Amino acid sequence: MSQPSVLAALVSALRGGSIEVVDLTSPLSSSTPVIQLPPEFGQTAVFELAEISRYDDRGPAWYWNNFRSGEHTGTHFDAPNHWVTGKDLDDVASVPAGRLIAPAAVLDFTAEAAENPDFLVEVEHVQRWEAEHGPLPEGGWLLLRTGWDARGHSQEAFLNADETGPHTPGLSPECARWVAQESPVIGLGVETVGTDAGRGHSFDPAFPCHSYLMGSDKYGLTQLQNLAALPATGSVVIAGPLPIVTGSGAPARVLALVERS
Repeated sequence: MSQPSVLAALVSALRGGSIEVVDLTSPLSSSTPVIQLPPEFGQTAVFELAEISRYDDRGPAWYWNNFRSGEHTGTHFDAPNHWVTGKDLDDVASVPAGRLIAPAAVLDFTAEAAENPDFLVEVEHVQRWEAEHGPLPEGGWLLLRTGWDARGHSQEAFLNADETGPHTPGLSPECARWVAQESPVIGLGVETVGTDAGRGHSFDPAFPCHSYLMGSDKYGLTQLQNLAALPATGSVVIAGPLPIVTGSGAPARVLALVERS
């Protein structure tokens, strides 16, 4: 009797529950938090639905809507051309499909972020994680767990801003450079509104995660949820952004496959 194919085995594992699908996506609605830039800059749109018909005289048997949204609203994918350092690289529709499915490493700094919302991950933190769990996955994702997804119900709590600006955790400039230029991962995933720490505007370079990642032909995933349900290693992320031609990013449904014993 022939052995089942790899894909048949995957389907069987999904149906049997030995592989769990974890949704890492924040629901997208008008209350989804959005980034706020200083007023002299252009602002992203809050997500909006405009009803076309709902089983009525505008369309008796169907319900549908138009929607308006920024590319970088809610759980979304940053393409390389999002930043000036990657302006000549891929738009979101040109990202190779094979790079949208990749293994993940989950680094947990929930306790540190709870104590200090401006907590920054340094290269040494990542190297200590590698000493315990092994190297970051080649062609995979580095997912930063900080517990920030618990704040997703509130624009104010999520941005955590005062007169000096937002206060959210992230990578230090040197760690951002290292992840982009020396680590084997293809991108960084975070629970916060953007890949950079809240104080990233004041770093050198400003917004170093964007600057280094996009310039290195790598990607960002933001406003992820449920990273607590993933193991430190062994999960596989499926990131599905809308393929907007010339787009700098797009809202995405992000899933993780996790093997359960």
